[in-house]
Amino acid sequence: MSKRRSDWQSRPQNRVRQWFHNGFLALDDEIINQVTKETLRMDSDSEMDKHQEMLDSHRHERTLALERLDQYNIQAWANTRGRKALSRIYVTISFVLAFVMIFFLLRTVATMPRFSDPNAPTNNEVMARYIEKGLEETGAVNIVAGMILDYRAFDTLGESTVLFIAASAVLILLRIDRRKDGTPVQELIAAESDDRHYEPRSDRILQGSAKVLVPIIFLFGIYIMLNGHLSPGGGFSGGSIVSAGLILYLDSFGFEKAGKFFTYKTFSWVSFLSLSFYAIAKTYSFYCGANGLPSGIPLGTPGAILSSGLILPLNIAVGLVVACTMYIFYALFRKGGL
Repeated sequence: MSKRRSDWQSRPQNRVRQWFHNGFLALDDEIINQVTKETLRMDSDSEMDKHQEMLDSHRHERTLALERLDQYNIQAWANTRGRKALSRIYVTISFVLAFVMIFFLLRTVATMPRFSDPNAPTNNEVMARYIEKGLEETGAVNIVAGMILDYRAFDTLGESTVLFIAASAVLILLRIDRRKDGTPVQELIAAESDDRHYEPRSDRILQGSAKVLVPIIFLFGIYIMLNGHLSPGGGFSGGSIVSAGLILYLDSFGFEKAGKFFTYKTFSWVSFLSLSFYAIAKTYSFYCGANGLPSGIPLGTPGAILSSGLILPLNIAVGLVVACTMYIFYALFRKGGL
């Protein structure tokens, strides 16, 4: 204990604080003695009040000085020992999470059937189930859509989440923010200046073609998303087509016009709501299926546009996530922002 105390007192910032504190206390005692002596010789209340104000002012200055010194000590700790401590905690938590994930993944792989085992359910039960019972259980004419968004919807949620995490990582690395007052930083000014070389000033051919093609591309992408349970297509392919239309519009008319309907806030809310709906809807479906409860979601008439239960809205959610992710990738790699 004594060694720790001596180590603490030996640090420069703590020695300075101790000198300040002891010095102020000694000065306080001197001033109090002086004021007491002078007060005994005073007759008027005004002179006594004046000396009392001087004493209070000194004490207030001492308090402020000690507060500034404490703030300096906190900042010094945060910049040195605090930063090292947080780095160690971050590394420790990362290693623990990595080992936990590795453990569960290896345990899962160890319990799986051997590759190409003829007795494995993958080779003799699963495919037959998809083909024979897929239309009845999912209501989707497209067997692939029923498999991806019903039987294996958990995998699709993971794929959509990976896309969102990838977009977030690119945002962290490449996004150039403005200052708090809204003015652009030097990096953003340089990026916008460099990006103007690619902006079409008055390219009538490109802009005229975009005016014709962009609405058609959007409609085709929406059609692919809405008919994914009836024909080849779905959220991933439809979202890719919609993102191609967004990129074509951006290349034709520039960030200023594209930013009127697609901003960073648009990307955030669309991605968040789409992934949240997917997670909540399939959690309810998984819970009902695992406990043998009826979900109450009608499958509709196979072949109709409003059929296949949750597959249609899930296709829309996946398509929106894919479209937003691919568009923001392009915008960030091109200019560092939207």
